[in-house]
Amino acid sequence: MENDQSAIQLERAEWQKRQRNQRLKSLLTISSPIFILVLWEILSQIEVMDPRFFPPPSEILSALVSMGMSGELFVHLKISLYRIFSGFLLGVLPAIALGLLIGMYSPIRHFFSPLIMALMPIPTLAMLPIILIVFGIGEFSKMMIIAISVFFPVVINTAAGVTNIDRIYIDVAKNYGAGPKEFFFKIALPGSLPVMLEGIQMGQAIALLTIVAAEMVAANSGIGYLIWVNYKAFLLTEMYVGLVLISFFGYFFSLLLRGLQSKLLPWR
Repeated sequence: MENDQSAIQLERAEWQKRQRNQRLKSLLTISSPIFILVLWEILSQIEVMDPRFFPPPSEILSALVSMGMSGELFVHLKISLYRIFSGFLLGVLPAIALGLLIGMYSPIRHFFSPLIMALMPIPTLAMLPIILIVFGIGEFSKMMIIAISVFFPVVINTAAGVTNIDRIYIDVAKNYGAGPKEFFFKIALPGSLPVMLEGIQMGQAIALLTIVAAEMVAANSGIGYLIWVNYKAFLLTEMYVGLVLISFFGYFFSLLLRGLQSKLLPWR
């Protein structure tokens, strides 16, 4: 009886320790951005940092609320999010399918690998003139810019995830007579998920970078356009509003993907 109570107390103490560690990690996670914002506010207010170039966060927040109340902000936000999600799906879905096939079948791997290795180092924005020639200057061309930039990290990580599957699972599938369909959905797809999701995580960050750059160059709406127009007009507070939004959505999408990863890969 005493041994059972000791074991329960020990388990409770371990649980409390884990909870304290988790609270400490959460506190450290939110403390660094708060510290930076407070320091920025103070240095800008006392003009150690030039407030013309680095307006205090309180002014940026005020500008964000003002632009939101006027409706201007939501117009740019809506079009950018539409381009990001559409382009992301256009790039991720074929990348997953091709990556699985490359990892599963050697002839497909040898056929596509040289093409991927040759095209991947080319910056997406360097391909912008060709994309505009092929797809025009409408919305689809902006989606294709994102799709192309997202495609390569996802296809490479997915193929790597398949090739890194433990050989024992492949042998068991063959011994039980698994066909291509069963192997695809029950071995290759779940086995490649950990590395595939890392590629998708990388892809969402690249999508945000790409859409901002593309909207600066070839758009008359969107968050990137908002940043560029306000920069040219020297409205730096409004420019920082765009930068804050990009930072927020990058962090938000990252949290969503990590939540999805924890649901799909509970053992990790």
